[in-house]
Amino acid sequence: MVVVTPKWADTMSCLNPNPIMSLSLRRCIIFSCRIACLAPAFAWAAEAPTEWIDADTGHRVVRLSREPGTASLYFHQNSYSPDGKKLIVTTDNGISTIDLATRVIEPVVSERVSLIVAGRKSGLVYYAKRVARENTKPDGTKETVTDNVIFATHLDTKVTREIAKLPRGGIASINADESLMLGSYVDGDAGIFARDGGGGRAASATTGAGAAPATFQADYKALRPDGTPFTFAEAKEVRMNEQLERRLKRTMFTVSIATGEIKTILQSSDWLGHLQFSPTDPGLIMFCHEGPWHKVDRIWTIRTDGTALTKIHTRTMNMEIAGHEFFSADGKTIWYDLQTPRGEDFWVAGYELATGRRTWWHLQRDEWSVHFNVSPDGAMFAGDGGDNEMVAHAKDGKWIYLLTPQRIPDVAGIKNPDAANLIDPGFFRSERLVNMAKHDYRLEPNVTFTPDRKWVIFRSNMEGAVHTYAVEVAKAK
Repeated sequence: MVVVTPKWADTMSCLNPNPIMSLSLRRCIIFSCRIACLAPAFAWAAEAPTEWIDADTGHRVVRLSREPGTASLYFHQNSYSPDGKKLIVTTDNGISTIDLATRVIEPVVSERVSLIVAGRKSGLVYYAKRVARENTKPDGTKETVTDNVIFATHLDTKVTREIAKLPRGGIASINADESLMLGSYVDGDAGIFARDGGGGRAASATTGAGAAPATFQADYKALRPDGTPFTFAEAKEVRMNEQLERRLKRTMFTVSIATGEIKTILQSSDWLGHLQFSPTDPGLIMFCHEGPWHKVDRIWTIRTDGTALTKIHTRTMNMEIAGHEFFSADGKTIWYDLQTPRGEDFWVAGYELATGRRTWWHLQRDEWSVHFNVSPDGAMFAGDGGDNEMVAHAKDGKWIYLLTPQRIPDVAGIKNPDAANLIDPGFFRSERLVNMAKHDYRLEPNVTFTPDRKWVIFRSNMEGAVHTYAVEVAKAK
């Protein structure tokens, strides 16, 4: 960048030809002229940095995206290529990958689509697209209809193939060996909660179902009986309860990726949401009964043949809540947010599928997070924090957290004789990674660990527009 210095004498005569101007005023004007000439340089330097050390945490933060509207995926969706080198993100114009080593961004799909998940083995990314076609009605007249079509595109070759046309509903997950897709549909209007066939995530208020989120994800506005508005969190509860009480018929189904065959797994008047396959067992499904958490038995598993319907958590007190469930990377444990009771005592609870053994990690009010996640080796957890309107009403909760489990040992090595059948308790030692004070939590950050466990990925509107960020787990040197 070249800065051109003006001829100060000419500039001075132009500004004020008065020969008796004071020396101090002359110096002031000269300095002002220099600042004006350098303004482009200052504007260039003032652009938001793409990498910095968080002054409050000492951890390095990197903005991975360049295009506003770029968002990392929902916290339990697989968003990494099979080799762990690329992160899959959504943009306002489609789907892209970000190379985690070089930060090179590469478009994969260049049109507005609804991303489902990245395949764990094939290198394919699965997504849905609305496709219009002409249909002939029984009376011979023509009409335009729109199909919900599932496609898969290879991350490297960009070769694309059509997987299936869905007569109704949407797809929420792909199983571990990429032989089945999992989806649901509802008989009736799902309203603001329509996304991926009722997968428990609200559509963006401005960008449409499945698209990259705008500054916020949804608008749940509702009024109290006295006409005053509920907070965002309270309004969401009201709208969820309204939808639950409609008791619409809902259907869970699988689709064969090889043949397109559709099979019904479960039908219910309960709200079926948060559908996800086990990351390792191709035949295991986890889902939730969506709604106000203190009102529903939320966490369930079922096999792909419709058998072995199992409730994972049974409450023992009024207002106890459990939810935002997710699998460990090895598929052996289901983890979830547990509060005993709601808004008072906070845990991340684990249920070991093979044995039924339970582990509860305790955390403090300010450490509660909208979503938690666990590292691939199970050694660390992360949380994305929350604002003071949310369930924990945290006074200082707007942080990305690293949470390290600490078990509570037996005193003097003396065990309870029934210890193996009791809850294994512990607590989290927390470390703040990112100050999220400027983030509006109407957009959920949705933390995930990179496959090498060195970074935590999240999305944020801290700079206004939505971008995808990474924070280094190790403190900067």
